[in-house]
Amino acid sequence: MTMPLLRVAFPALILALATAPLLAQQPDRPGPMQSSRPAPAAASAAVPEAAASGAGAFDPKQMFATVCGWCHSRGGREAGKGPKLMDSPLTDSELAYRIKAGKQGQMPAFASSLNDQQVAAMVTYIRTLKPEGGE
Repeated sequence: MTMPLLRVAFPALILALATAPLLAQQPDRPGPMQSSRPAPAAASAAVPEAAASGAGAFDPKQMFATVCGWCHSRGGREAGKGPKLMDSPLTDSELAYRIKAGKQGQMPAFASSLNDQQVAAMVTYIRTLKPEGGE
């Protein structure tokens, strides 16, 4: 009875030991609200170098178009993967917090990429959104 058990257990143990290093090297699996596909480079939490370093003027419209627009459709005027931001019921403080902290599994955090003035500029930009053609 123990011999058949060893025939199964020993190869399973060898297989587990052989594949453990490979499993340890795999990137983290996505959470329940994350896609298994990698995000487009522009949609990641990394902010363009000029915006993050302060080199040149910070342009919230350009930032929104290149980073936020991947999820907030039509420049934030319609819901997409992310919510519609035009006429948002959130307060300025809530918008600033969401930009800084993100939302797990749904939106990256930008606290380490944007300073307070840049976050405030993004909130101001969101507040100025008008229907297309109405700008």
